[in-house]
Amino acid sequence: MNKIDIESAVEKFLNYCAIQRNYSEKTIVTYSIALNQFIDFLNKEFDSAPQLSELDYKAIRPFIPFLYQQKKTKKTLQLKISALKSFFKFLVKENIIESNPARFLNFPKTEKRIPSYLVKSEAEAYFKEYENLESIENPLEARNLALSELLYSSGLRISEALSLKQGEISFQSKTLKVLGKGGKERVVPLGQKAVNALQHYLSLRNKIEGSQKTKYIFITKSGNKLSATDGYRIIHKKMLPITEAKQKSPHILRHSFATHLLDGGADIQAVSEMLGHSSISSTQIYTHLSIERLKEAYKKAHPKAEED
Repeated sequence: MNKIDIESAVEKFLNYCAIQRNYSEKTIVTYSIALNQFIDFLNKEFDSAPQLSELDYKAIRPFIPFLYQQKKTKKTLQLKISALKSFFKFLVKENIIESNPARFLNFPKTEKRIPSYLVKSEAEAYFKEYENLESIENPLEARNLALSELLYSSGLRISEALSLKQGEISFQSKTLKVLGKGGKERVVPLGQKAVNALQHYLSLRNKIEGSQKTKYIFITKSGNKLSATDGYRIIHKKMLPITEAKQKSPHILRHSFATHLLDGGADIQAVSEMLGHSSISSTQIYTHLSIERLKEAYKKAHPKAEED
């Protein structure tokens, strides 16, 4: 066994997550907070943190009710427990401990949250003023349309769309390369309207001052890469008058993309791949959404729907 104190083990684990697993900075920060909270808990429970070899299931189990007492969301609890389980799994892999005391820790059950999306009439209203593409002469307005069409046509995350560079889109094959979560690359199809909007924007892009400073496709009026905050403001402002959805963000266009595809009979595996989901279970929430709408339509329209 490789003897090491828990603080050093946590540092080693976080480095492993960042360098070898290529986890996002957000995930690294979440894991760091959770594991340091675990160390603080051990210090209070045992006066000082015990050796890693001394930690068994009984020693770490009280940390779970401690987390519950903080009244965090179930998702936050899941993340903290996931950090703990991954940490101990890593320690076994690195031959620092013999067995994983966290393997029997259970995750709190979470209710599936139905995502907000635009109904088809709202999606039509969103893009209606852009119908006459050639009349758009302002490059920033053309940029806003191109970004919106891209999110709705290809289901990209806003971070993925804003990270696109010139040369990563093939107008000939109507596809684009996307670097998604965990550094995973995927090829996503482009709809014709998105192709038209992007080509029109790119024909005007050089009118933006400082446009040559960066190869990123979506830029600000001063030529810098468009930030996620900028992207949110653009989409939010456009959505305000056309939908009553609780959320009005770029992710709504991604949700709408998935929902409308599945409503149209698209294969869920194909949709999952286009979204860049690591598991098809993440995509199934949209299937549940479609089923619920079918049930509502059935109740309203079928004469036998309410009979026992």
